Amino acid sequence: MVVVRSALWGALIGTLLMGALTTVIDVSTPSDTDSSVFVTFIAIAFVSFLFGGIPGAVVGTVVGAIRNAVRQPRHVPPPMYHPPVPQQPYDMWSDLVERCAESTRRVSAAVQTVPNSPAKEWLPRITEKLVTELDDVRGIAQLGRALGAVDRQHPVYQRLLKATHDFHAFENEVGRVALQMFDHPELDEARTHLEVLEKQLPQLST
Repeated sequence: MVVVRSALWGALIGTLLMGALTTVIDVSTPSDTDSSVFVTFIAIAFVSFLFGGIPGAVVGTVVGAIRNAVRQPRHVPPPMYHPPVPQQPYDMWSDLVERCAESTRRVSAAVQTVPNSPAKEWLPRITEKLVTELDDVRGIAQLGRALGAVDRQHPVYQRLLKATHDFHAFENEVGRVALQMFDHPELDEARTHLEVLEKQLPQLST
């Protein structure tokens, strides 16, 4: 709509200006022939529209298009929306279970470093028992979740907390025995240490 109005105003202004200019030239120019006023008017109107109205309409169209473009609101792309990452609630049970699991992994890795010997064949049995105890740790944690316990003084939590200390202490003991077996890998030399180590396994299932 803005472009159309600008084109019409351009054509009107161009026609009037050219008509005024043509009229001035016609009046100021002497003529030997007499022409009727009607013919003169038609001629001036034709020249005015041809050389004033049409160029004026073109200029008005250009100006209207510019004004219309300026008025149009710029398209601003909507901001990227990233859905919030759901926050997992803190689980105090998982923390204790993971501490026991980490001790179990370290014990297994330590056993692999012991030199091959009949004494080393005893160690996998101890590792398997520790894995069984880790399953019991997970079961105790599930019990705590099922009871909805959130108090760290809850008996279930205290039981699991003691288990993490036992697993860590056993991990240190395995390291000590493994170090001794580097110097004395014979079964007779290591038997006492292995029997003591087996007795020190975390006893959650009893």
